[in-house]
Amino acid sequence: MVYLPLNGVGRNVSSLFLYFIKGEQILQRFNALQIPKENILLMPRSQINWKHLLISILLCQFTGVLGALFTTPAIPTWYTNLVKPSFVPPSWTFSVVWPLLFLLMGIALYLVWEKGLEKAEVRKAMGVFGVQLFLNFLWSVLFFGLRSPLYGLVEIVGLWIIILVNIWLFYRISRTAGLLLVPYILWVSFATVLNYTIWVLNV
Repeated sequence: MVYLPLNGVGRNVSSLFLYFIKGEQILQRFNALQIPKENILLMPRSQINWKHLLISILLCQFTGVLGALFTTPAIPTWYTNLVKPSFVPPSWTFSVVWPLLFLLMGIALYLVWEKGLEKAEVRKAMGVFGVQLFLNFLWSVLFFGLRSPLYGLVEIVGLWIIILVNIWLFYRISRTAGLLLVPYILWVSFATVLNYTIWVLNV
C-alpha cells in the first residue's frame, strides 16, 4: 500500500470522507437492529395527545391507589406478623416500584390507544389490558384485604398469564408498548415467588 502525504486541506477532505462512510455504516447497522422508533420522550409536543396520555397514566395510577386502600392498613398489623423469606424487600420498596410500573403501563396503553380504536386489534389489546388491570387490583383485595396468601397466589398466577398475553398483543401493535410492560411482568414474577413462599411459610 502506498501512503501519500496529505497537506491540511487533504487531511480535512479525507477525514470528512471517512466520517460520511462510517456514518453511513453506523446508520445501516442501526436500521438493521429495527429499534422501535416510538419514543414518547423524543416526540414533538404537537404530536402527543396529552389528553389520552393523561387519562392512560391516571387510570393506571388510580388502580394503584385503590389497591393501597386494602394494602396500607394490613402492612403494620397482619403483614408484619407473617413469616417471610429472607429475600423479601423492605415494605417501602413496593411504594416506589409500583408507581413507576403504573407509569410505564400508562404510557404503553397510550401508545396502543393512539393506533386507533377503530381497529379491532387495538380494542382487543386494550380490553385485555383492562382485565389485567382489574386483576392487579383484585390481588390486593385477596392477599391484603382478605389476608389470604392462598387466594392471592391463585389469583396472581392468572394475572401473570394475562400480562403475558397483554404483552404479546401490545407488541404486535406497538413494539415500544409491548417492551414497556416487560418490567411489569418481571416484577409480578418476583411477587408470585414471594407470594408462594409466604403461603408455604405460614400454612
